[in-house]
Amino acid sequence: MPPFSVAQFLEFLNAALSTAVFPEGVAVEGEVAEYRVSQERWIWFKLKDKEATVDCFATVWQLRTPLEDGMQVRLYGRPKVHPKSGRFSLNVERAELVGEGALRRAYELLKRRLAEEGVFAPERKRPLPRFPRRIGLITSREAAAYSDFLRILGNRWGGVEIVLAHVQVQGREAVGDIVRAFRWFNAHPSSADVLVLTRGGGSLEDLHAFNDEATVRAVFSSKIPVVVGVGHERDETLADFAADVRASTPTNAAELVVPDRSEIAAALRSAERHLEHSLRLSLESRVAGVRHAVSVLERRALSGVADLGHLLKDFGSRLAAFRLRAETRARVVDQSAALLHSSASRLVERERARLEAEIRLLAGLDPRRLLARGYAIVRAGGQVIKAASQASVGTVLDIALAEGRLSAKTTSSTKNENG
Repeated sequence: MPPFSVAQFLEFLNAALSTAVFPEGVAVEGEVAEYRVSQERWIWFKLKDKEATVDCFATVWQLRTPLEDGMQVRLYGRPKVHPKSGRFSLNVERAELVGEGALRRAYELLKRRLAEEGVFAPERKRPLPRFPRRIGLITSREAAAYSDFLRILGNRWGGVEIVLAHVQVQGREAVGDIVRAFRWFNAHPSSADVLVLTRGGGSLEDLHAFNDEATVRAVFSSKIPVVVGVGHERDETLADFAADVRASTPTNAAELVVPDRSEIAAALRSAERHLEHSLRLSLESRVAGVRHAVSVLERRALSGVADLGHLLKDFGSRLAAFRLRAETRARVVDQSAALLHSSASRLVERERARLEAEIRLLAGLDPRRLLARGYAIVRAGGQVIKAASQASVGTVLDIALAEGRLSAKTTSSTKNENG
């Protein structure tokens, strides 16, 4: 047989382990020892029993179950020899806790970590709708919790649409089913006003799906308010703590999501009686107020009529006095108007006579009348000539006559006796 290289040998060995020996992988049970996480990515630990030990390897995003030394676990994975180190290990793909003690310890570890993240914080919890129209129910239709929930729901309230997401509530498929159901409802938010995740009671191992981190985070991140009702009243799962409302049982979940029709009817009757009583008191108060207002109005009306009589009598007296004063003033105005008209007439005649005298005076001073009598106006260079000395020989003269104008030139200039 030809020899292998070391790499070829390990490659052949790993191929044989994965295809011929363990084609579907392997499950191994044992106790966790020397558990450590490297670079917040790689997980290394040993799985041992009383007689042997095997190295185990996983990644933090693949192995979601919280582990620590001393826990009993069942690991699912594939055996492998690592070429660089030559070490044999089990590459872990999934881990299941075995035994009540390991489950309880993992529960406490995960609860503490999620609480530190604020997943259970009360201030983030939302109120439930008072009268939901559609309820998204995440459970197994084969579980007693399903029939109990529907029975209580029907007894308390009617007309609610139930949108069932049938899931496994126990076993390997449970967590994936539940997470997918939440994803569907959140992708279709109009399909439900409230979500209810429920199942019956059981051991810690039976309820493991409701303590799984993926389930808890699906409840925590839901866009639709969530009620979780798992098991009996004493059962407490991590999904309960992450829910907006925790129900102690599946039947209690039905009691929390819808009101009781008898309680609502009683409340309506009480409200009706209270409203009737309030209306009666209000009506009586208003009637008393109207009666009081009418009485006050009557008194004020009678008082107003008397006051109006006094006002009318006083107004009549004042009107008569005003009429007398007005008539007297009218006579005075008429006399004053007649006097004013006479005075104005005399003044107009005087002013007319004075104006006519001034017109006659102005007419006598009119230069045109002088020109008509044979006089002339002599100008030289636009200036009126009043003396011979103002025009030298050769000066061009402009002579204005009563009718027309003459232009002449001086040939001589002689002064009169007065110089």
